[in-house]
Amino acid sequence: MRVLYVNWVDYLDTQGRGGGVSLYQRNLMAARPGDDTLFLASGTSYDMRPGPPRWEPMRHGPAADRARRFEIVNSGVMAPGHVSFGDPAQVDHPATEAVFFDFLESHGPFDVVHFNNLEGLPAGVLRLADRCPGTRVVMSLHNYYLLCPQVNLWQRERAHCTDFEGGRACETCLPVPPAPRAGRMAAGLDYRLKSAGLEPGSRRYDAIFALVLALGRRALGLVRAIRRARRSAPVPTAAAPALASPFGLRRTAMVEAINQGCDVVLCVSDAVRDIAVSHGIEPDIARTCYIGTTQAAAWDVTAPRPLPAPGDVPLTLAYLGYMRRDKGFYFLLDALESAPDDLLARLRLVVAARAGDALTMARLRALGPRLAALDWHDGYTHAGLEALLEGVDVGLVPPLWADNLPQVAIEMHSRHIPLLCSDMGGAQELSGSAAMTFAAGDAEAFQDRLAALVAGEIDMDAYWRNAQAPVTIGQHLTELERHYTQ
Repeated sequence: MRVLYVNWVDYLDTQGRGGGVSLYQRNLMAARPGDDTLFLASGTSYDMRPGPPRWEPMRHGPAADRARRFEIVNSGVMAPGHVSFGDPAQVDHPATEAVFFDFLESHGPFDVVHFNNLEGLPAGVLRLADRCPGTRVVMSLHNYYLLCPQVNLWQRERAHCTDFEGGRACETCLPVPPAPRAGRMAAGLDYRLKSAGLEPGSRRYDAIFALVLALGRRALGLVRAIRRARRSAPVPTAAAPALASPFGLRRTAMVEAINQGCDVVLCVSDAVRDIAVSHGIEPDIARTCYIGTTQAAAWDVTAPRPLPAPGDVPLTLAYLGYMRRDKGFYFLLDALESAPDDLLARLRLVVAARAGDALTMARLRALGPRLAALDWHDGYTHAGLEALLEGVDVGLVPPLWADNLPQVAIEMHSRHIPLLCSDMGGAQELSGSAAMTFAAGDAEAFQDRLAALVAGEIDMDAYWRNAQAPVTIGQHLTELERHYTQ
């Protein structure tokens, strides 16, 4: 079976872009070795001088899999999604679509084209039926880009978006408007330097990138100033009739493209499927398919451990991931700061996340004296997970957005570490435990669950009895094969 995987960024990207989806893509490519499985990226590589889209073998990054990795250069849709926020090319860009189909004709026929994202490509590429008859089109929903140009249904960096007001709410959603020209200039410089053998993080790359980008921004500012000076006074015109928001039209077009072009839409949790169907994705093609992970191997060599008895050593909590509002980190700070001292004194907190700004780090440090202990790690690697999680009693997964199914939840769950989750997203499905779930953003409900854990009031035997085993890569591939053929 010949399979083409598609994502916006190279799964071997040296800058680590793409997060958990890139890790998942890397696992799929490793599990399907050979020239019958290829990969195509799009939306991050550009020429310094604007030119037409083209496809080419990956010219940068690691030497591994060079014969299987390709990309579209100069795509009409920049990635990730927020960089091209509101760009109508996200729906339709004939030149990019033509290059995409040319790649399929040059390297096909493929039995399956599996999109792990549509960022970096126009939705028109889903029209495969006429161009590639017999090719099955599979779309995995790792985020909500197809419904939301901001990607995460996360409005103004403050709250979960429950009503986009026909698209009008999208018009003021980004606190900082996108800068497509600057983004394309940065992407072009990045592509040029990496193709010349200079890697991000190296002294030469960083020095050249900073210098050229600064000069480019000055030149762009000068051009804008000249254009503003040349503008004549606006001529008054009659008020235009109210039109449908382009963002409303975008969502309608995206949903229509999925329903008409995809044979199956794989949702990484039931929560994702519920959101997809409620927004118009046909229920018959939307199926829950939990992703496979190498972390699942830990399940068979670990076992649930009893939590500390009341009055014994402190309960150790762990937060892994990012110091971001949507991930619930600032909610966590707020909830702990307002918690009673006698509760905090019974808790040890482990935080593994890259350092935030000075105020955030000061808030975190200020919690230290009130807690039984505070351990902060400036990020983490998979190689260091065992040591990091040693002695952790409960994992904290408190997102405020509908986090599809965070990798950190799977990493801890696979090691039989119970999870205290908000009711947003898919992490709560790993156990299905109402006793270990609280309303997202509700500090009192979160504190109540912590108090119940410290008091030994939660039935952890029931928690593990109802928990689902994590999915291995092998099990996931078997399920994918089923979706690829029926």
